[in-house]
Amino acid sequence: MIKELLTKILSNSPQITFKTPQNDSQETKKLTSEIDINLKILQAFFHLCEDIVSKEFLLDLPVPTRAFIIYAASLCDPVMVNESILKSLMQENFFRTLEISTTKANLPEIILQRLLPNHQTQLVSDIQQLSNFLLSGHLILVIDGYSTAIATAVQGYEQRAVNEPSTEQSIRGPRDSFVENLSTNVSLLRRRISSNRLKYQSITLGKLTQTKVGICYIQGIANDKIVEEVKVRLNRIDIDSILDSGYIEELIADESFTLFPLVQNTERPDRTAASLCEGRIAIIVNNTPSVLIVPCTIVSLLQASEDYYNNNLFATLIRIGRFIAINIALLAPAITIAVFSNNAELIPLTFLTTVAGARSDLPFPISIEIILMELTFELLREAGVRLPKTVGQAISTVGGLVIGQAAVTAGIVSPITVIVVSITAIASFVFPDYSIGTSIRILRFVLIILSSILGIFGIVSGLMVILYHLCGLRSFGIPYLSPIAPLSVSDLKDTFFRAPWWAMSARPRLTGAEEPIRQASKQGPTKPDKG
Repeated sequence: MIKELLTKILSNSPQITFKTPQNDSQETKKLTSEIDINLKILQAFFHLCEDIVSKEFLLDLPVPTRAFIIYAASLCDPVMVNESILKSLMQENFFRTLEISTTKANLPEIILQRLLPNHQTQLVSDIQQLSNFLLSGHLILVIDGYSTAIATAVQGYEQRAVNEPSTEQSIRGPRDSFVENLSTNVSLLRRRISSNRLKYQSITLGKLTQTKVGICYIQGIANDKIVEEVKVRLNRIDIDSILDSGYIEELIADESFTLFPLVQNTERPDRTAASLCEGRIAIIVNNTPSVLIVPCTIVSLLQASEDYYNNNLFATLIRIGRFIAINIALLAPAITIAVFSNNAELIPLTFLTTVAGARSDLPFPISIEIILMELTFELLREAGVRLPKTVGQAISTVGGLVIGQAAVTAGIVSPITVIVVSITAIASFVFPDYSIGTSIRILRFVLIILSSILGIFGIVSGLMVILYHLCGLRSFGIPYLSPIAPLSVSDLKDTFFRAPWWAMSARPRLTGAEEPIRQASKQGPTKPDKG
């Protein structure tokens, strides 16, 4: 009922027709053979855009011919523009050596084939298409007498270098991360998967931003139906701007209202490559370092890349600790409130007497104490994220210690409250995926409120609702709780524990069913023959 109410509220928006941006009205216009008209059209198209530069010159043909180039100075490499393009076009006798003096019918084609040795060069005649090329870092060459222009890539804008991931660090494994450049991100995957079966297709989304979005998958391993579903959902997006992959994440998810991430995001190329090899699909968005991976399950959100680089026994130990941390982060404050407020019979009398004595002079019930401390910690966490790195971590740590100690000394909260909130905070940082951590944070507050009112019964009721909700979630048709529900015994090798690599010969059943076998069997450790 709540879901239906929220849907009704959010759908009750004014009937506004999505208008096409003003400049898109030129989409049906074509270039003419008159250079002056073409120049006026383009200058009007980019009116008040001072970074759009044009330059007229003469081509040294038997009959000198007017031409002009136009490009975005903020997106293009000036060295390539001057040395590779203008210098070649304006040098004397060059066109005469090409023996094109007798006919000018194919001049653009000859320039494209023999003068501009750039593989990203093509002929365009549509104004809107020409604009798209120009705004993506192409130089446009227009020649008098021709209704076709030449667009050649000369991108030269600054971009961030490939560095270590900032949110998914590891002790062992690759140290590179995705950046804001789509081509660089695709190259990071190509370097890991050197196969022609790694397919890459792109579309452009956002009427204003013209953001390029890439789809990567391994043909024959990824489920064709899921690949088509990804393309359908992406092509269905009709929006004016895509500034981050988060826009797409919400627009392609299976559910409108859920706290749990149904699309995985990562900045690690090795994690993305591993997902591709399991039959998943990667969605790479230009200008963002976060790559989306679908389908997503709750188990995949709790797996770290490092799990597969360390010894399987150590990885299993870490995973068990991670699952314990989830329960602590989700339930510790709620259970503390329940046992000290409503269900005191659950703890030993001696311990209860000790805690009750320590809390006898405190003004607030323990539920208020924990909520105050949790809110304080959330504020410190947000402040630490927004502040500069040099001071953010120090302020978060020192702030937590000082405020906690001061609150106890002032008699506002009890030591047991500070201990519980501190352990909960440490446990919430164990998750390898940040998005699942935010879900746990929100649900923790819900369970705190339920336990304050109903005690243990409220916690159990809340967990039942969460479990019911999880059972109904799907990510591109794949059950969110798989392989636990529905149960797939063979896939349990890579859930709560990680089996050795030689024992994981099959891909996950629901994502890699097209080609289930990924390695030969019987590759386990062997001892040399005694003979």
